Amino acid sequence: MSTDALQTSIEYFFAAGPAAVADKDALAAFHQLRDALEAGILRSAEPDPTSATGWRVNAWVKRGILLGFRLGALEEMNGKHPDGGSILSFVDKATYPAQRFTAEQGIRIVPGGSSVRSGAHLAKGVVMMPPAYVNTGAFVDEGTMVDSHALVGSCAQIGKRVHLSAAAQIGGVLEPVNASPVIIEDDVLIGGNTGVYEGTIVRSRAVLAAGVILTRGTPVFDLPNNKILKATPEIPLIIPSGAVVVAGSRAITTGSGKDLGLSVYAPIIVKYRDEKTDLSTTLEDLLR
Repeated sequence: MSTDALQTSIEYFFAAGPAAVADKDALAAFHQLRDALEAGILRSAEPDPTSATGWRVNAWVKRGILLGFRLGALEEMNGKHPDGGSILSFVDKATYPAQRFTAEQGIRIVPGGSSVRSGAHLAKGVVMMPPAYVNTGAFVDEGTMVDSHALVGSCAQIGKRVHLSAAAQIGGVLEPVNASPVIIEDDVLIGGNTGVYEGTIVRSRAVLAAGVILTRGTPVFDLPNNKILKATPEIPLIIPSGAVVVAGSRAITTGSGKDLGLSVYAPIIVKYRDEKTDLSTTLEDLLR
């Protein structure tokens, strides 16, 4: 089935609602979509230079992922993958078993409790340290490391040679279907205990220091350029290429907050990446 034909089928069965649950053709269309997502042929969002953000959301793909949840019933996996291989026992939608990998794929899944859900794409050279989790619809490109306790949410897009440090949380955004998921572009360093949520885009070569939290409602203070970065109703928060962001604070200047000397969290761009910054991240190459 061509991509256009698959899109037509997915849109049809998604619109059918509960009537699609017992339809074998609906399940076949979903399985084709899921296989294409795992192979990296289809993506829930993809680069698009004509878009205001540089990315295009494929809403029909996200509808197909939601269709899979509708079609699947809860099932005891009993420690077995549908292809007969052994995995940990769990209960989930039958349409979304955990993925299994082979050495020929060139993906390193270190033992210790990590899991990749069906419908997610991991490219060659990806390393997952335990325990970590990649949810359905996510795309993780070549040479990226997903470190211990890190999460890649539904439909999140992770570029090449990214390091998601320990306990980094990368949100997804599956619904609403037309909303952009979190996007981390190539060569980004995400520090430990960071959180990137609500469709935020982190441009290539940016560095998020440990503890940085970014959401759609988070203003980011760009000191080198003397401006404040914010999301708009149409455009998510975007961290510029090469920005080095640290967790800071700003004083409350009115009311009782001022009287008490309180401050609120504020992510701050303190510089833009240079040769010195690059030298400080060369340790990542050894970890791969």
